[in-house]
Amino acid sequence: MSFTVVNPATGVAIREVARADVALVDEAVARAVIAQRAWAGLAPLARAEALRAFARAIEQHGEELARLEVANSGHPISSARWEAAHVAQVLNYYSGSPERLIGQQIPVAGGLDVTFHEPYGVVGVIVPWNFPMTIASWAFAPALAAGNAVVLKPAELTPLTALRIGELALESGLPEGLFTVITGSGSVVGQRFVSHPDVRKVVFTGSTEVGVSVAADCARLLKPVTLELGGKSANIVFADADLEKAAAATPGSVFDNAGQDCCARSRLLVQRSVYDRFLELLEPAVAAWRVGDPEREDTEMGPLISAAHRDTVASFVDDARVAFRGAAPTGDGFWFAPTVVLADPGDRVAQQEIFGPVLTVMPFDDEADAIRLANDTAFGLAGSIWTESLGRGIRVSRAVRSGVLSVNSHSSVRYTTPFGGMKASGLGRELGPDASEHFTETKNVFYATDAP
Repeated sequence: MSFTVVNPATGVAIREVARADVALVDEAVARAVIAQRAWAGLAPLARAEALRAFARAIEQHGEELARLEVANSGHPISSARWEAAHVAQVLNYYSGSPERLIGQQIPVAGGLDVTFHEPYGVVGVIVPWNFPMTIASWAFAPALAAGNAVVLKPAELTPLTALRIGELALESGLPEGLFTVITGSGSVVGQRFVSHPDVRKVVFTGSTEVGVSVAADCARLLKPVTLELGGKSANIVFADADLEKAAAATPGSVFDNAGQDCCARSRLLVQRSVYDRFLELLEPAVAAWRVGDPEREDTEMGPLISAAHRDTVASFVDDARVAFRGAAPTGDGFWFAPTVVLADPGDRVAQQEIFGPVLTVMPFDDEADAIRLANDTAFGLAGSIWTESLGRGIRVSRAVRSGVLSVNSHSSVRYTTPFGGMKASGLGRELGPDASEHFTETKNVFYATDAP
């Protein structure tokens, strides 16, 4: 059995991809168990060198991977090139982990007490369709560095770069079975990751609804999970901010990747005294946002991923108060123009994750009101705060219940710093210097030294 992969910029089918069944998943896990034992037994330097070779293979095929992402996901070519380079950078960063996964020596009476970081074994990774390459690397790079094997399931809509990365892993010299990409449905492949006794940890990125189900099923087996889920992040603009700079940066904060980003600052909160002025500055910035052919070097936003998803995004706008829109192609493909809407805090468009290029704007009165509105959502992934006051920046960033915040910028993800959400946006953290430890269990061993 197979499924069809479609180019979202044209609506044209580009490839048939095999759909795995449970038996194929079980075979892959069985191979991973064998490969992991040998991999974990290697000297740390050997694992580090293997990961660096994997990174070099990604670098050498960066343009190929970028072009695959353009065709499969509709990402602009400039973005796709950055994403391919990012995968190599993540691998290079975590290639330093095998030699730095050091335990502790703890002073105790009567002997020596030490801790070890032991790999889980086989890790199952379930990847979404919005950033197929980058999000996959956030899991497989630190997991491999820690001595685990990885079985990875890409989204059915966007499997092509994951499949190629799996081939490059073998071409770079990683052992057979250590890093396996399995294509298929979440209800079959993903669910088997959850239920298989030899898959010792699951990493899931996707919707909160599915994430809750994954967590519940893993909990029945006491299987640890890392979940990166939805978002409805706030972009808070205070009256003392550099309004021109904040307005110019706003389209990129929400329309990048056509808004198909859990970190998208999809709620714009503006202090009432500068509300009208900020909208005046924002409108030309939105109009200038370039939407079009993702193969063009100057394109900033491509299409939505599918016709069904375009219909879902449109349903949020149908009854909303549209302030203004940008422009988008009208021909073949799943296009949607950047849209700015005015809303009240309780409106559906202000509460639910749209996952499209729709920005909801609301005014606030003072600092306390801004914090209240920013926290008035089930989610807590990312957010931005614009102010020239250092004290306000510190106060508000501590008060907003989100895992990743930026002051006077829209940065969310650096592979050198932790990433993850609060509330309904997830459990656990990815990236940063400690990520490989999250793919290990701490073992404590006491050695008696007193004579019997």
